[in-house]
Amino acid sequence: MIVKLKSNPLPGCPRQKLNQFRATTLNHRQPEKITLLSAAGMWQTVALFPHTDQVALQPYELFIGLRYTRAKRRNHFISFISLISMLGMGLGVMALIVVLSVMNGFQKDIRARMLGASPHLEVVADGGRMDNWQAVLNRVTQNPQVLAAAPYVEGQGMLSYGQSVQGVMVRGIDAARETAITELSNKVKLGKLTDLRSTEFGIVLGSDLARTLGVHMGEKVMLIAPQGSITPAGMMPRLKQFRIVGIFEIGMAPYDNSLALININDAQKLFQLGGAITGISAKLGDIDKAPDVAARLQSQLPAGFYANDWTHQNSNYFSAVQMEKKMMFIILSLIVAVAAFNIVSTLVMAVTDKQADIAILRTLGASPRSIMKIFIVQGVVIGLIGTLAGTLCGVLLAENLNVVVPFIEHLFGVHFLAKDVYYINELPSDLRYPEVLLVSGLSFLISIMATLYPSYRASKTQPAEALRYE
Repeated sequence: MIVKLKSNPLPGCPRQKLNQFRATTLNHRQPEKITLLSAAGMWQTVALFPHTDQVALQPYELFIGLRYTRAKRRNHFISFISLISMLGMGLGVMALIVVLSVMNGFQKDIRARMLGASPHLEVVADGGRMDNWQAVLNRVTQNPQVLAAAPYVEGQGMLSYGQSVQGVMVRGIDAARETAITELSNKVKLGKLTDLRSTEFGIVLGSDLARTLGVHMGEKVMLIAPQGSITPAGMMPRLKQFRIVGIFEIGMAPYDNSLALININDAQKLFQLGGAITGISAKLGDIDKAPDVAARLQSQLPAGFYANDWTHQNSNYFSAVQMEKKMMFIILSLIVAVAAFNIVSTLVMAVTDKQADIAILRTLGASPRSIMKIFIVQGVVIGLIGTLAGTLCGVLLAENLNVVVPFIEHLFGVHFLAKDVYYINELPSDLRYPEVLLVSGLSFLISIMATLYPSYRASKTQPAEALRYE
């Protein structure tokens, strides 16, 4: 191809830039040659880029894109915006990873604590009274998913000690069987759960409940049951003294504040149940199969009996946690979106700053698609660096949250989670790498999409217009 140039239409800068681009980039691909007629009338053959429409990324496009990313710009504001874009992308990714890890930790920790004090599955009867419970217990234990099952008695009452009165949930258990169903025996800080022996009227209280009443081990409290006796003076509530034989601490306020454990035989006498019970509790081999096991048992139980699993008993709470997790993901994703807008503004200003370079590349034979790829590379590098940095920082922070949070609390003298307000009093973390990959991949995809418009705008640059005032 022969192009005749009678004179240098752009004195100085374009000719120098042509030599500069030819020296730095042409060695990355096989060029084709054209012949130029200089202003002095001499013919000269120079190597230029071939015009190509191939979809694959060419080496010179990658080279120039990376060069633009790390090169010092005449406009330092563009470099500053690029840095802000990387930091914003990294901050958004880190925040998403940490928040999702904390939400997972909350859900996992609270589920473990709930199931540590309550069974995986319960069978109850209409009216809260189960008379022929032995046959139902045998039916429950025959299920292959059930590891252990035991009867229990449950009712409301009031504890009185001195001038202090506190409403409680009284649960009568068989201590020997309860150890195979819940983790209550491991949560007893003082005494032992097996000290709840029949006819001895011992009681085990939650730590906060004992602190509220002001009682200690060995002292006696008055338990008042609403089921009373009819006397000439009217209905009189049933009163019985119980001796404190243990104090447990689960770490959840609803249990530590209001749960009292007594022997099942003592509970039957207190609530005037005779040989009846309130329900049957069971422990499963796989807690995730609890809804299926409950549905199968429900089809086998007589009329008037109901099987409830742990997901049904706490459905409102876990549904709220799952909804909150989704909302937090959407809200924090806006940080990544803002960083993506910064990438757009960075590339738009870079395209404006590099108008002359783009025009020279076009005159050297670079196609619009190649120009587009150059600026896509620049934006992708910004997004990739921000995403990788945010992922690394997010994973490190989520893995060491149990060290960072106590340090901040000690440094500023604050406590983020008050035990009397929240279910748990520490900030847990459960890092799940599939979610890390999801967050990182989504952020990187957003950064790629943010490069499309500025790159398309760069590809539409007209060389003659861009070089007119150079």
